[in-house]
Amino acid sequence: MRVLAGAITLVVALVATAAIATDIGYLAPPGVPATEFPSPRRPVAPVVSSSRSPGEQHRDSLNEASEIAGLLDIKPGMTVGDIGAGSGYHTVRLSPLVGLTGSVIAEDVTPAYLVELAGRTERLGLPNVKFALGEPHDPRLPAASLDAAILVHMYHEIAQPYAFLYNLAIALKRGARVGIVDLERPTSEHGTPIELLRCELSAVGYREIGTHQLAGDGGYLAVFSPPEEESRKSPGQIVACEDRAGSR
Repeated sequence: MRVLAGAITLVVALVATAAIATDIGYLAPPGVPATEFPSPRRPVAPVVSSSRSPGEQHRDSLNEASEIAGLLDIKPGMTVGDIGAGSGYHTVRLSPLVGLTGSVIAEDVTPAYLVELAGRTERLGLPNVKFALGEPHDPRLPAASLDAAILVHMYHEIAQPYAFLYNLAIALKRGARVGIVDLERPTSEHGTPIELLRCELSAVGYREIGTHQLAGDGGYLAVFSPPEEESRKSPGQIVACEDRAGSR
């Protein structure tokens, strides 16, 4: 009987996983292809984990999620994109902040991360979380759907940053805010020098609103507004930035 019960549990778990997986996919048609954009002139860091070290308890001790949400003025009813959501540290903390009238879209390019995160949000009872399987050059999010987007300790892992930023801009509402959290170190060392970040965002037409130093070892938060549709640069007008710090 014990073996039978274990087998039933396994079957139920597999069925649940399959059901979750059906909700993981592209939320929008493809954007502009990567071939239309320049490649970055700096290293791209590999994706090594779904979560940042040190762990969530340490990040909570620094009040990371609340600090970022406060600086981005996240409010109930907003739709927020957690870009490169990974294990969902910010997703599960943003969910109660935006409430049932709002939503969080957890986006990632690794399907297994999204399936695992979907299971986590289901266990926590967070019905306002949606999932989007992106591509290295395109988050695949609906046009004008986001009031804010966060990219936390993952910008240096974006293989096609100019294409990604261009396609992300399409998903942002007028007046939306983009918050990028990273460390002041070379991209090859899983950080992004702030001057390089400013150059790459500016190259696509984003405008910097402000930069904030986060508590402890949290790095910096750089806040940008997306390019206005009427003044958005075309892919052919974008010029890749030189990584001056990384080339020395």
